[in-house]
Amino acid sequence: MEALKSSVLREVTPLSEQDCFMIFSRVKKEFTFPIHVHKEYELNFIENAAGAKRVVGDSVEEIGELELTLIANANLEHGWFDYKNDRTQDIKEITIQFHEDLMNEQLLNKNQFRSVKELFEKAAYGVTFSRETIQKIKPQIHSLASEHEGAHSVLKLIGILYDLSLSKDMKELSSRSFNTTIQHYDSRRIERVYNYMLKNYNQEISLADVANLIGMTEVSFSRFLKKRTGRNFIDSLNDIRLGHATRMLLDTTHSIAEIAIQCGFNNLSNFNRIFKKKKQCTPREFRENYNESKFFL
Repeated sequence: MEALKSSVLREVTPLSEQDCFMIFSRVKKEFTFPIHVHKEYELNFIENAAGAKRVVGDSVEEIGELELTLIANANLEHGWFDYKNDRTQDIKEITIQFHEDLMNEQLLNKNQFRSVKELFEKAAYGVTFSRETIQKIKPQIHSLASEHEGAHSVLKLIGILYDLSLSKDMKELSSRSFNTTIQHYDSRRIERVYNYMLKNYNQEISLADVANLIGMTEVSFSRFLKKRTGRNFIDSLNDIRLGHATRMLLDTTHSIAEIAIQCGFNNLSNFNRIFKKKKQCTPREFRENYNESKFFL
């Protein structure tokens, strides 16, 4: 592996071009691998690690007894770490890594695989699944771990991914604006609006500004945006600003007040309020949690 930047490693995995996927089963006392990135997609299943923290992009969360997360982005940093370790049971971890082209674009565009394509699009930001979904998929993961040779094993993996793609309770982890290179929209007008906000997020932007940009009334644009993205204008703009803010919290030593102003928030208290509502922690706590993850690895 090689250093990507001071806090993130680029992992070179043992998955060869001749293999469709590799699976690793481990029993261990604690997490020891640092925050990292790699070009392969990864499905990570973990048991008995309640209280450990998961870092995916700008998401830092405590996990439960069962954990299943899919990463489908070569540049999305991720890792698991212990900031306290008083557990009595061993951690059981099954990691499945597979090539991006396991299912090529032509296959993913077929009707039967549309849900898998949507799963991968969401997993570009990291997705995690509920305990109920994990309980259902757990036998398939253990079956694949015990028998992962031959073409049938590839079909098993595809079956797991398909079943996960039907889950109604998956949750995206990293903010969509944390890595602006992986934005996907199905509308030229939405694309134009988002590009405008991405370029001008540190300035004052009004609903009238973006509605006029694409020749719509404010009311019509609000409905259009909500229908296409599931978010309103203010939430969309704040999400972009928060993406830049979290990146600065991780990559710079600027004060929180400086970051708030540079990312377009009109005052520090407003920034702290919006950040906490989105991340369930303050900007200071977020920075400390992330730095803590580097310390413990």
